[in-house]
Amino acid sequence: MAATNKCLAQNNKSPDGVRTNQQALLGTPFVRAVFFSQMTRLAIVVLALACAACAGRDPQPVATVQATDANASCAMVTAEIEANNIKVRELAGEEGGKVAQNVVAGVAGVFIPVLWFGMDFKGAASKEVVALQARQQYLTTLASERCRAPQPAQQRR
Repeated sequence: MAATNKCLAQNNKSPDGVRTNQQALLGTPFVRAVFFSQMTRLAIVVLALACAACAGRDPQPVATVQATDANASCAMVTAEIEANNIKVRELAGEEGGKVAQNVVAGVAGVFIPVLWFGMDFKGAASKEVVALQARQQYLTTLASERCRAPQPAQQRR
């Protein structure tokens, strides 16, 4: 029985001795090569699209004016200014890393074109830096209003 199954598998025939359509279609080497090359191409396209979706993060810009600004004290405003300065430095480092990653992916993509899908074109760090700079300008004007030194009372003569 095992010898019969082996022989049937080699001849691409069903047990009743008739070749099925799929067996006949995939039986020829040319059709088999074309079919599998199309499947390979499809797999590469799907993989490339999946990689492109993961290439960069979406920007999360901060709002210039926030609801808590109306009640913020001088200390709160200056603390947020300092925190935003730290965040801008972190984003600058991230942006530099993304530029380097894009250069490497662009150069390597000449030899392996799929790597071009790994490039980051979203520019999340630069968009967030622009939003933080606008927030910083607003906070600076807010701090100048709220952090004034108390005016000495005029003396009467």
